Amino acid sequence: MNQTRTFLLFALLAVAYLLWMAWEKDYAPVPAQNAPVVAASSNAPADNAVPGAGNAATPAIASGTPPTVTAAAGQLITISNDVLRLTVDTRGGSVVRADLLGYPAEPVTRKHPNPPPVRLLDDAQSDYFVAQSGLVSAGSPAPDHRALFQSAQAHYELSSGMPELKVDLTWQQGGIKVTKTYTLKRGQYVVGLDQRIDNASATPWQGNAYEQLQRAPRPAHTSWLQNMTDPSSASFFGAGWYSPDDHFQSLRFDKFQKDPLQQSFAGGWAAMLQHYFFAAWIPPAQQKASYSTDVVNASGEHPTYLIRTVSPGMTVAPGQSASTGARLYIGPKLVSTLDTVAPGLALATNYGVFTVIAQPMHALLSWLEKVSGNWGVAIILLVLIIKGLTWKLTAAQYRSSAKMRKLQPRVSALKERYGDDKQKMQMAMMELYKKEKVNPMTGCFPVLITIPIFYGLYEVLRESVELRQAPFVGWIHDLSAPDPYFVLPALYTLVMLGQQYLMPATGMDPTQAKMMKFMPLIFAVLFAFFPAGLCLYYVVNGMVSLGQQWYITHKVENGDAKAKAA
Repeated sequence: MNQTRTFLLFALLAVAYLLWMAWEKDYAPVPAQNAPVVAASSNAPADNAVPGAGNAATPAIASGTPPTVTAAAGQLITISNDVLRLTVDTRGGSVVRADLLGYPAEPVTRKHPNPPPVRLLDDAQSDYFVAQSGLVSAGSPAPDHRALFQSAQAHYELSSGMPELKVDLTWQQGGIKVTKTYTLKRGQYVVGLDQRIDNASATPWQGNAYEQLQRAPRPAHTSWLQNMTDPSSASFFGAGWYSPDDHFQSLRFDKFQKDPLQQSFAGGWAAMLQHYFFAAWIPPAQQKASYSTDVVNASGEHPTYLIRTVSPGMTVAPGQSASTGARLYIGPKLVSTLDTVAPGLALATNYGVFTVIAQPMHALLSWLEKVSGNWGVAIILLVLIIKGLTWKLTAAQYRSSAKMRKLQPRVSALKERYGDDKQKMQMAMMELYKKEKVNPMTGCFPVLITIPIFYGLYEVLRESVELRQAPFVGWIHDLSAPDPYFVLPALYTLVMLGQQYLMPATGMDPTQAKMMKFMPLIFAVLFAFFPAGLCLYYVVNGMVSLGQQWYITHKVENGDAKAKAA
């Protein structure tokens, strides 16, 4: 294998991987795209969204019939700290909207100096995504996520100087009083939930607490071009969970009925994931909870998908009280802080098979950003570090390439001598390589490093919320989005042409030669849809590589000229 074939192999692998991702998004089976029809002030889904209402995935201890839902509408209340603004429906005490105050939905511009924040949870029909919780009991009154709670006021906000904010919602029936308390702390995306049961009845209360995330599938793109230009299209969209034994696992919506989750373990969490942001219910670490997935209204026109955790059964004696709780994370995929919230929560970034490469690369990139103050500069520094670590390896590759380039006239002569006899041609070429001490396989080793780095960095730049709307210089205002003027793709095309000029065509057949001519054009088109940060990495990497290749080629040729002159 010579240097040309090595480059061609890398190019084809990259193209095949990107085309496969596009095909998956355009043609893979997807669930129905319509959001559920819900009332403006009530999130009362079908009965089978309630644990125990005929759902086989729910533990038998939670098989009681839930209370009858009255027709009264719930009240929408807002709860805010400095990073989150939640809208809670007193119908069930569900979090039906969540605005991330530090993350504008669109880049800040002169025309739009104050864009609205990202809305992660939303009860709108276009993007239905809510966090629900409740209690179920086989024979006692219990408020599920459709029961009507009461709130003392409609607006709560964390005051200046206060470390946390607590908001109580109350429900009472038949001597059973339940107080659902939400707790928000300053600067945190973690929402505390406590459900307190006060039993003033004459009989013990027995039941289970549960938490669930329910959402509709996102609308599909209508064209391949929309799919390629949307940075979120290639990101995972679906459910994810973590257990200490099996670690992180994920499930796409179209797999919910085929491969449903039904496990019990302690120390885990359950989430709904999307590009840059996610929500996750985190039960107490010591509590062995039951985890399951389900499809609500699966055979109907408007299905929704949920992932649920159910606590072990609990008993509250007459005249006694008991509490059960969980935490709800609603926010960005901040890799550096997520594991401090819960074990394994950083895996929600979902780098896939390249996690082992992407995570340390993200850590290094984050450190470089702290040093330089700019994510674009950090990417450039990352290139220089990687090139420094692989300098000797690539130098051997380019030295071998330069020697093969020098042998190109002699290889052409061998082609004329042996004509179409490929076997004799290959034997003669191997003898020539052996005589001149040239190893064609030298070009393969750098590719074994380059390909994993390429895909690992691709995942980092695509999934890292820190790079979202991060500016570099001039026209590049968002390193996670494509270059708006295609300057970086054009520069990379020129770099590829320069590398092709220095690359030997030894042993290349006419078909390969034609493909090589088109490779710069193919990569120019592909890089037009790549994040600008990834293009920046490869432009700088290509320029440094081109400079190294030119220097070594020039050195080899000058060395031969001096040897002849002597």
